[in-house]
Amino acid sequence: VSNWLPWICCAAGLSSPIQCPMKSPGDSGAALGSSAALMPPQRPWPMTTICRILSACTANSSAAEVASSAGLVCVMVNTESQVREVLTGAEGILAGAGGPGRAPRSAGGSPPVISVHSTISPGGAVELAGLAAERGLALLDVPVSGGAMGAHDGTLALLVGGDEEAFERVREPLGLMGSLVHRFGSVGAGTSAKLVRNLITFASFAAVGEASRIADAVGLDLVALGDVVRHSDSVTGGPGAIMLRDSASTMDPDDPLRPIFEHSATLGVKDLELVRDLASSAGTEVPLTEFALARLRAALGLEDQPASGT
Repeated sequence: VSNWLPWICCAAGLSSPIQCPMKSPGDSGAALGSSAALMPPQRPWPMTTICRILSACTANSSAAEVASSAGLVCVMVNTESQVREVLTGAEGILAGAGGPGRAPRSAGGSPPVISVHSTISPGGAVELAGLAAERGLALLDVPVSGGAMGAHDGTLALLVGGDEEAFERVREPLGLMGSLVHRFGSVGAGTSAKLVRNLITFASFAAVGEASRIADAVGLDLVALGDVVRHSDSVTGGPGAIMLRDSASTMDPDDPLRPIFEHSATLGVKDLELVRDLASSAGTEVPLTEFALARLRAALGLEDQPASGT
């Protein structure tokens, strides 16, 4: 657990000064003083700033000790098993924040809120929330999106699942980590949202690989092509530009978006057929191109999804 302490963030309201008692002058946070009052330098905070402060505040502490006096405990580790250990281990968060004789110390006397920022399974989030509830604690699943760049700049998106009242209690400090915070529903919904969001990213990576093989085969400058892709996506919004509807069902004939999406589908089919011809001339297989040709109109909501396996 000690290896993850820089990412176990405790806060009782980051919009006001944070008192960070240090255990001794030799602690890693001694440069901040024996009791440092820290006001947010900007909103949102870069994650590097948050972690520098919080690693100092929690130096030489167990997760249980951190949780025993925190209003909000944030966990950001890699795997679901690590999250489980940080929460349920002998020196874990649940040992410190809940259970007999553990009086909540957060503002207003409410029990502390646990915010899990790791990308785990929706079912795992529900199970862990149940364990927290047995201790009288609320657990939110709050995976983040935006990568290292968003963490550095304080522009992450936070995708929240969990009890609405618990979320409202910690909305403000969570907002210090990023510039966009959305609650998607009950526990597990934030994780589900992160997973489908990442589907777009990683499926796009596979498409980039196929496109790069074609470009390489016909002698294009791949670095220059990458510049073009990033530039045009910054202008158009990339794949997310079509995510304007509140349903994934087939559009009604009189849907006002249908003419726009019909135009996009016409252009898309034309270009994908040309890509297929280009790849064929270069001797390159393009399974994703073939799949996109078969599914584009359905993906845009212009017709029903093909039967599974077609």
